[in-house]
Amino acid sequence: MASIEGTILDFKRLDQLARGGTPLHRIDARAKVLVALVFILSVVSFDRYALTALFPFLLYPAVVLALGNLPADYFVKKVALFLPFALAVGMLNPLFDREVMVRLGPFDISGGWVSCASIVVRAILTISAALLLVGVTGFPEICRALERLGVPQTFAVQLLFLYRYIFVLTEEGARSSRARELRSFGGKGLGIRSYGSLVGHLLLRTWMRADRIHMAMLARGFTGQFHALQPSRFGGRELLYLLGWSALFVVLRLRNVPDLLGSLVTGALG
Repeated sequence: MASIEGTILDFKRLDQLARGGTPLHRIDARAKVLVALVFILSVVSFDRYALTALFPFLLYPAVVLALGNLPADYFVKKVALFLPFALAVGMLNPLFDREVMVRLGPFDISGGWVSCASIVVRAILTISAALLLVGVTGFPEICRALERLGVPQTFAVQLLFLYRYIFVLTEEGARSSRARELRSFGGKGLGIRSYGSLVGHLLLRTWMRADRIHMAMLARGFTGQFHALQPSRFGGRELLYLLGWSALFVVLRLRNVPDLLGSLVTGALG
């Protein structure tokens, strides 16, 4: 439980990184949300066998990491946490799709392996884009941007509460688990029967904690509206950021740049 708690609570660092002072952090959140959305739609819209065409999209996370002055090792570890889920989705593809698509010398690579690799690369790209968006924007600002872009306010508020209460539930669960272990003697009382009581106490503690948080929010004047610490506006810088990245994503989606470069090189050598 301690490792799960540490892993989940470590995601709080994303909000700390979002308080950076780089020019990328100061761009209006709506532009960054729209760019990330265009990026994800471009990546997931490829054919299931597309693989080489996805690699040029690595340019976007690399540039955001550099411009946002973000720790690359931290994001690599976080993306790696989700890769087992992507492998679980594509691991059966080689069994059902055995048609040979690529020949590398004596090795024949079936379409199932290509589609499995494509799923993993898409997962890396989309998850890294989502994490980097939070890292340079902050989740509250993303929810506020969604509301200003026309998303229903109720949905945006619920999304923000879901994000916040995941950490509340994790903290209460870790505290209850630690108390259960300290009260046992020689491993007694740690059996499966104790989990029913643990879950019940966890539900009650989380409910009471959420009630206290809600009362504190009402005492501070919360009326369901988002209030930004610093007002922002969608200006020329944001428009240039949005159009520049979107145009690049459309070009990369319509043209297979690695194949094009390969054709140019082989044509020049021929």
